[in-house]
Amino acid sequence: MPYRTEGSAIDAPVRVLLVTSRESGRWVIPKGNPEPGMSQHTAAAIEAEEEAGVRGLVCPIPLGSFRYRKKRRNGSALMIDVDVFPLAVNQELAAWKEQGQRERRWFSLAEAAEAVDEADLADLIRSFGPAEFRAATQRNGLLTAVARKSKVHTMFAWFQRLLPRTGNFFEMFEAHARTVVAGADALARLLQDGSPDHIREVIEREHDADEIIREVLRTVRETFLTPFDRGAITSLIGAMDDAIDEMQAAVQAIDLYEVTSFEQEMKDMAAIIVDAARLTAEAMPLLRDVGRNGPRLHELTERIVRMESHADQIHAEGLKKAYKSIGPTDPLKFAVHRELFKHLERIVDAFEDVANEIDGIVIDHA
Repeated sequence: MPYRTEGSAIDAPVRVLLVTSRESGRWVIPKGNPEPGMSQHTAAAIEAEEEAGVRGLVCPIPLGSFRYRKKRRNGSALMIDVDVFPLAVNQELAAWKEQGQRERRWFSLAEAAEAVDEADLADLIRSFGPAEFRAATQRNGLLTAVARKSKVHTMFAWFQRLLPRTGNFFEMFEAHARTVVAGADALARLLQDGSPDHIREVIEREHDADEIIREVLRTVRETFLTPFDRGAITSLIGAMDDAIDEMQAAVQAIDLYEVTSFEQEMKDMAAIIVDAARLTAEAMPLLRDVGRNGPRLHELTERIVRMESHADQIHAEGLKKAYKSIGPTDPLKFAVHRELFKHLERIVDAFEDVANEIDGIVIDHA
């Protein structure tokens, strides 16, 4: 499922690229069968390029699956199970293999869900992007509601200035999440093309995140009323900061050792990092109303935990492959690969810590 975000804001709309079927002309996602020995997510990326003319990082963990009935040339109609892998598009080709056979079009999530025929696929598309959190997460407090109904806005504004400060923690959580997403995207681009510009961007994003966490810690000390326990606030922002700190450590190691080509398992882990960052960014605004958004928050954290488990498997497989291929002949190069894999693993571990911190807040406040 090729997707992109329109802008850098946490609530920036997500768009999905659909293509038309060659037989019926209905709107579908790019799909096909993997070649023998090829992983499913790699096959999905190839199909996206051939059918839709887009490239990017595909997360090796499927978003979900759906079934549809496929008509074959011999007249039979068989049920097919399809695993859906999110692909973060970073290049849209002007010409591609099936250009003359299909139409491609970007849709909003709601439009894409309406355009496809399969109900399960429509549900997956709707669940992919951030919920309509403006309505779900921005609620007025009791005092605000009273002031509006009693029409005492001027007096109420004066009264509010006398209340203890509560801090703008949610805004800072969301701002930090934006830096994490941007850092993850830059790291993924680095593992694709090796450009040193991406190294600089990750480092700059980490510096931005440092400014935000310093402001959070200062505000925790100065604020009388906090939305959550002070320890929960510092632990959550600390876990998020660990993720981008490890991103910086990874790109600095890449720069130090002048690595320009990367194993497929490293790219797969980077794709997991991109998706985990996206889920983290979706979760932050939902913390404004934990009671109302508890189920969605739990769903997001479960996804992140599953991603971490899958990343561990990829890490082990990649390390074993590197040891067999270069360990006996080039121990120094293998040591560099091992260090890069370790940094990538620590990034994903940090996102699991973020998920655990969010779960703790949900348990305490939902």
